[in-house]
Amino acid sequence: MAKKVSMQDIADALNISKNSVSQALSGKPGVSDATRKRIEQKAQELGYRVRKQTLSMDSVSRGTGTIGLIASDYAFSLKSFFGEIYLSIEKEVTARGMNLLIQSVNTESRDNLVLPSFIAEGKVDGVLILSHISNAYTNAVIETGIPTVMIDHHHPLIHADAILTNNRFGAYTAVKHLLELGHRDIAYVGNAKLSPSYQERLEGYDLALAEHGIERKGEFVFSSIDEDERDVNALVQGLDVQPTAWFCVNDGFGFFVRSALQQHGISVPDAASVVSFDNGMLSRLTTPKITTMNIDLDLYGRKAVEQLTWRMQHRDEPIIELLLPTELLVRESTAKARSNS
Repeated sequence: MAKKVSMQDIADALNISKNSVSQALSGKPGVSDATRKRIEQKAQELGYRVRKQTLSMDSVSRGTGTIGLIASDYAFSLKSFFGEIYLSIEKEVTARGMNLLIQSVNTESRDNLVLPSFIAEGKVDGVLILSHISNAYTNAVIETGIPTVMIDHHHPLIHADAILTNNRFGAYTAVKHLLELGHRDIAYVGNAKLSPSYQERLEGYDLALAEHGIERKGEFVFSSIDEDERDVNALVQGLDVQPTAWFCVNDGFGFFVRSALQQHGISVPDAASVVSFDNGMLSRLTTPKITTMNIDLDLYGRKAVEQLTWRMQHRDEPIIELLLPTELLVRESTAKARSNS
């Protein structure tokens, strides 16, 4: 079966940006007539099929005053994190006098690349994609030519603006806090394959250790474990040697680690310190409360809408990734190490 021709294929053949191809094939301003003709000719040569949902010149100039927000069913279910970002987006959109359309993407729609009707029919001026759906699905949205901004996700194969947490520096700060308390045997807990954010937090963990002259101990790096209470409990129970501190990629892991340690008679923070990430409800409801890296979720939403509005007016500018800072919140789950290993 012949490979489907994409806008990127046309861009590569002409040595121009994919964004220029999108503008030309959707009838948008921003490219010269000569360039538009070259693109249209190359598209015809390669057998590119113009999508039905591609916007017309008239609809672009008129605008809809509406933007769309999409996310997977799973992302929308995480109300304590993505729910707060959504509320911030809604508030910012309203403040700018625009309308917001929202739709979740289920597994079937994702796998069959079925786009929400407001995207497929060009009824929105821009799209925000909250967290990860799939590379293929996200690129199908981008190929409509509608300006798109990712929130809390990016990938080398996705060419779109992104609003992200500075995960490496945040993790570095968290582990540095543990190191300054005298800890040397520090565990990493989180599935690095699940999310670029978790992989970046592993890199921040490694950076902090390296800068303090400490070699990573493979027996303390649990980078393939699922966020499951039983799995974390079994992990803690099965260790022959216990680390004196734990860096957890999110508050869910932090909660499970703290619970598992105490179930096995390891007092937190007297015998082991715990640091997590996100400053969600679970970090605040535990006893002791967990030291964590705070993310300004309200800022996330505001910056996402701000970047999308800018992108709608500057379609041919280079892709931008904006890293938002984190803040260490020191609570009762961390204390000085009893002794160095």
